[in-house]
Amino acid sequence: MKLDPRRKNSRWYFGGLAATGSAAVMHPLDLIKVHLQTQKSGKLRILPSMVHICKTQGFFALYRGLTASIFRQMSYSTARFAVYEALKAELSKTNRTSLEWKVASAAISGFSGGFIGTPGDVVNVRMQNDTKLPKDQRRGYTNVFNGIWRIINEEGISKLFSGASAASCRAMVLTIGQLASYDHIKEILLHHGFNDTANTHVLTSIMAGVIAVTITQPIDVIKTRLMFNKGEYSGLFDTIYKTGLEGPAAFYKVHN
Repeated sequence: MKLDPRRKNSRWYFGGLAATGSAAVMHPLDLIKVHLQTQKSGKLRILPSMVHICKTQGFFALYRGLTASIFRQMSYSTARFAVYEALKAELSKTNRTSLEWKVASAAISGFSGGFIGTPGDVVNVRMQNDTKLPKDQRRGYTNVFNGIWRIINEEGISKLFSGASAASCRAMVLTIGQLASYDHIKEILLHHGFNDTANTHVLTSIMAGVIAVTITQPIDVIKTRLMFNKGEYSGLFDTIYKTGLEGPAAFYKVHN
């Protein structure tokens, strides 16, 4: 299927809308991922965990934290797509289209988006993991706005940015893996005889997605543990150290 050249003009907010829709559909798997990343024993598995949650808490428990996940994507993904497209447009005016410029643009946009999206990410992680806590320690956020309001009032506004360093670094690496690699891989494929069709775009997306997941997974584990932290970790490097004590596999417990 050949793409209509008149329809190739993308908009930065398309990426944000697509990411938001994806978050809504994939939320149950994201919830299980967070549970796996914060476990210490390493005994949880994806399908048994989903079945257990449905049996003990009901089907809709798989969508706990959905409002926070959507809020996060609307802020985080929309921001990084907007910054990346703006930087790419400016650089293309001076023919700075090499891989290193793509990587630099993706790093800046990813870091910015990661920081902006941290409050939603913090509430999302806490809501998803709430039932793992003893009843007297559960936070009981009803939605993302309730969570943000309570964090500000009960813990201070700085707690909304718990794990912001890890979240920003993860977003930076993820955006390099997603956007910079996507643009570069597509150029390579087109240069080697591929046509600019939907099939080529799908293939490029799959390859970029594999790269992005592989390089960001260790940072994602650290980010999740920092955001859910109830005193186990004193900071970024302490989290990395203690996770490392569990063995190298602890950084790759589950893929997003």
